[in-house]
Amino acid sequence: MNHAERVTPTPAQEQAAFAWLSLLHDQPSTGDQLTFSHWLQADPAHAEAYAQAQVVWELSEVPARTLADEEAFALQGYLNAMDRSKRSSVRRWSGALAMAACLLLMVGVGAGWQPLRWADDLGADYVSAPGQIRTVTLADQSQVTLDADSAIAVDFSHGERHVELRRGAGFFSVTHTGEPFVVEAEKGQARVLGTQFEVRLQPHGAQVTVLSGRVGVTAERGAEQQILTAGQQVAYADGSAEKLQAVDSEAQLAWRQGWLNYYKASLAEVVQDLRRYYPGRILLLNDELAARRVSGSFPSKDPQAVLSSLQGVLGFEQHHLLGQMIILR
Repeated sequence: MNHAERVTPTPAQEQAAFAWLSLLHDQPSTGDQLTFSHWLQADPAHAEAYAQAQVVWELSEVPARTLADEEAFALQGYLNAMDRSKRSSVRRWSGALAMAACLLLMVGVGAGWQPLRWADDLGADYVSAPGQIRTVTLADQSQVTLDADSAIAVDFSHGERHVELRRGAGFFSVTHTGEPFVVEAEKGQARVLGTQFEVRLQPHGAQVTVLSGRVGVTAERGAEQQILTAGQQVAYADGSAEKLQAVDSEAQLAWRQGWLNYYKASLAEVVQDLRRYYPGRILLLNDELAARRVSGSFPSKDPQAVLSSLQGVLGFEQHHLLGQMIILR
């Protein structure tokens, strides 16, 4: 097929191509191979869809295996929480089956299949969907603004106002009642001393940013407390806190007004944020590209426009599948 004859497969044809790719990697019968041959020849778009699927399969082998393992682990936790712990077979995915299951999961089912989110949301009291910024008022009249794709659990018993950040980020405006107000994220805590502040989960810990007032942060139970005031930020992970940083907290918290601001952030960090605003999946498959630095202010409501803007500067490739997955390389 030359360039002039190139056709664009439909989402249904792309999905069928991934289904065939999965089947052909799993010892197909002679009848399956014959049926596939007929399907491939029935429409030029079928051949194009299958060629694209092969490229994505090869590019995505490592991240797909990782995602399959992560989702299987999360799904097992979900089933365990539902008192169905005997269903351990979800951990038995391996090899091509894991890759096929994950790729088909991503492009075929899309945002509807999200075991990682299910596990976080099980027991959560307030949840925001991908792309949704949501403000809720708690029983003490404190307000929490959830960033997109975030979840919290709230417990106001035992003489303490306790909030667990289960996913994403939350901005807290705390009402004074005389009872302690504590936000737990990973193994650490942010204890309110009268303030407005954000707690944000990171890949291996959490980050606290103060807009006004004072917050006491501990990296784990029993650790030394650091006191943050307006315009200060600290990150912690694995029981250890980093040095306090002075930041422009208004700029850092501009996501509440629909803007994502960066100064010399890695593309990996930017993509991590955009994933919360995109209903499907965004995969970044180039480590060198992931380390490239980005500065700028971008509207969070349109992740695709942000990626297109960055593509013009950084020169990476984008591949789109079924409107549910974007692959960057």
